[in-house]
Amino acid sequence: MNAAHTRGPRWLRLYAAAVFAFLYFPILVLAVYSFNGEGVGGFPPHNLTCRWYAMLLDDSAIWSSVGNSLLVAFFAVVLALAFGIPAALALDRTSFPGKALFRRLVLLPLILPGIITGLSLLMLFVAFRMNLSLVTIALGHGTALISVATTEVFAGLQKLDRAQEEASLDLGANYWQTFWRVTVPNLKLPIIGAVLLIFTLSIDEIAVSFFLIGRNNTLPLEIWSRLRRGITPEINAISTLIFLFSLTMILVWYRLGTRGEREPRLAEELVPGAVQEG
Repeated sequence: MNAAHTRGPRWLRLYAAAVFAFLYFPILVLAVYSFNGEGVGGFPPHNLTCRWYAMLLDDSAIWSSVGNSLLVAFFAVVLALAFGIPAALALDRTSFPGKALFRRLVLLPLILPGIITGLSLLMLFVAFRMNLSLVTIALGHGTALISVATTEVFAGLQKLDRAQEEASLDLGANYWQTFWRVTVPNLKLPIIGAVLLIFTLSIDEIAVSFFLIGRNNTLPLEIWSRLRRGITPEINAISTLIFLFSLTMILVWYRLGTRGEREPRLAEELVPGAVQEG
């Protein structure tokens, strides 16, 4: 009996290790080869050097695309939050005909392939005679990521204690004042988490960008265009930096999420104690 219990978790650990190796070993190889003195060839890597990162610093086209990606991601965050927060409030605070359908439609961009979203937005912009540029990419990213903002903020609203809002309204504040001074501060962790996640997904987005790109490349499309001519050490270097940036943003988002889950439990533990002392 005991042997069966120990054998199961051991196989699960081995399976989990194999899955993680399958997912992340290629990324590890890419990072190692970004320091390979022989470029992209030669195994095992030797003559480790930071020369490719130094060359990357002097690559104006890469850094121009980085600036474009950051600009697009910033406006995508603004657009996604501008529509996502009201959508989350509507789902949590109001009842209206078709609410269940609306909730599913809001989540639809998370399910649809990026190629469908990009192609449909391209047809829309062509119909309105809009020139393809960074503006159209930002609109596309923001539209595709509204569902991320909605789900993050909606999850925060589900955990929010409405007592503070009710107290604010009872003390004479209107709904707009209560929203800005009570609701938004209590939702800061979900909103920050949504910002980090949307920003990271926008930086890495390529499917939607491919259909909406104009003259100026974003970073993923700049890398893709260079890959058509072959892999270079600079691509390994910038890909490693992108991975580290994305990993950092995801870890911060996860940390904020776990912190938001601990705070309500801490409040629940403190309130009975305060009542007993009183």
